[in-house]
Amino acid sequence: MMERRLRWLVTGASSGLGAAMAAAAIARGDEVIVTARDVGRLERLAAKAPGRVRPVALDLSDRTGTRATGEKIARGGVDVLVNNAGYGLIGAFEEATDERLREAFEVNLFGGLELARALLPGMRERGWGRIVQMSSIIGVTSGLGGAGYAGPKAALEAVSDSIAAEVAPFGIHVTIVEPGAFRTDFGGRSLRLTDRLPAYEPIVGPPRDAFVAHHGMQRGDPERAARAVVDAVLAPRPPRRLPLGPDAFTVLRAHYLARLAELDALEPAAAVTDHATP
Repeated sequence: MMERRLRWLVTGASSGLGAAMAAAAIARGDEVIVTARDVGRLERLAAKAPGRVRPVALDLSDRTGTRATGEKIARGGVDVLVNNAGYGLIGAFEEATDERLREAFEVNLFGGLELARALLPGMRERGWGRIVQMSSIIGVTSGLGGAGYAGPKAALEAVSDSIAAEVAPFGIHVTIVEPGAFRTDFGGRSLRLTDRLPAYEPIVGPPRDAFVAHHGMQRGDPERAARAVVDAVLAPRPPRRLPLGPDAFTVLRAHYLARLAELDALEPAAAVTDHATP
């Protein structure tokens, strides 16, 4: 693991996995820039290491402000970017307005990409960098009521794979973190629900209500997750993807096996599409 003092930027650090990631970096003795829409919620982190923690106000739904903040932070250099800020949007696709879908993509996808674009030049020049993209198992599996959250997360995974291939020659590694259920504010303060349409109530209503009712009872510990992420991304060969939690491995393994079984079943008919040879 990297032993020299690093400079981190952790977004969405006021609570949950973001706060835990920032605390883990602080415990290493590193310098940490932490962001939230309300900087007052970052006071506890700043008190952990006065002089090494810098709170910054950042609202990822404001693209102009995000670009300006990213460029300003980049001038001081950042070694590790943790794109953690975001929120859940749950409801049937037809229940989600265009405005709410676009805002979800702005915060959960484009805001983090804007920060990566601002910080990559400095990482390239120094020949070293780490980008941590906080995705979710929902970004891989999706499902009932997940379009508004799975959409930007799935896009984040695809774009991050491209970025990773492009920046690897410069000593920069990208890790996509795929957490399962952790005891954070994701199912509470950070969760947004669409307006309900009666037609979808028997379909999307039960899983949506179950998700909300499970808030505060998740088995996942954000502090343990943060330590696992830090160990992984600062290793000499960081993983491209890092599932977190036993439920993540169970869900992802079942998903991939089902996809492979479907692929095998379809191949005899659907792969025979080349021009016929004489």
